[in-house]
This record gives sequence, C-alpha cells and structure tokens, in this order.
Amino acid sequence: MALINPHINFNGNAEEAFNFYKSVFGGEFAKIMRFKELAGPDFPVDPAEENKIMHIALPIGPNVLMGNDVPAIMGKTNENENRSKIAIGAASLAEAEQLFHGLSAGGSIEFPFGESPWGSYFGMFRDKYGIEWMVDFDPKHQGKI
Repeated sequence: MALINPHINFNGNAEEAFNFYKSVFGGEFAKIMRFKELAGPDFPVDPAEENKIMHIALPIGPNVLMGNDVPAIMGKTNENENRSKIAIGAASLAEAEQLFHGLSAGGSIEFPFGESPWGSYFGMFRDKYGIEWMVDFDPKHQGKI
C-alpha cells in the first residue's frame, strides 16, 4: 500500500517548526538540506537565504513529515490557508492526548480534544506555525483513520 507523506512550506522558519515537531513526535531527522548545499553557477543562492531549509524530513512511524522554506523569489506562503489539514490516527488514547496537547501548544484550538459524536476521540487545531492538524483515536480502529 502507498504511504502519504505530508510536505509543508514555510516562510523562513522551517527549521524552528521541525525542531518543535521533533520535540513532540520524537525521532531524528532523516535529512536536512540547506539552500547553500545546492548553490552553484546554475543555481545561485541569495546569501540571505543560504542557511534556510531546502528540504527537511522527520520520520514518524512508517510516514515522513517533510518541509522546506520557500525562497523569497517565489513569494510568501499563505500561513492561513485552510484547504488542508494533517490528520493523525493515534494508536492509543494516551498517544492522541499527548500529540494533541503537544502540537497545539501556542496554537489555536478549533475543536477541543474529547469524545466525538461519531464515537472516536477527536480534536482539531492550528499550531503556532499556522499548520492545521486533526488528531483522532478510534478504539475500534486503533490508529487507522
């Protein structure tokens, strides 16, 4: 079966955000590339952006959360977009609570974590970096959304 691995764009704070995600999920980065590593005659990099993140990857179980900083020449990323959310299917109620409270710290809660009308434990929020998340634990499905 195919895996779906979310990729998030940031306006210069990808490293800060991913260090925060790493503090909540644990693990180690599989890859960190900075724009300066790609710099050359065919790919000039503005000195103000050379230390920004070109690619970062944090494995989470069998999945990978990836991201990058958007170069200024490409314009700003809309930090309040609301077309998508990252959905987490937790393996236990304790894990769901830990992830919800950890990731929502400093953000804004859209739907408090608790029992849902459809029988699972669910919560929804926008983290302090503007990324929208949904955390769900369904005792009948144990981590499978």
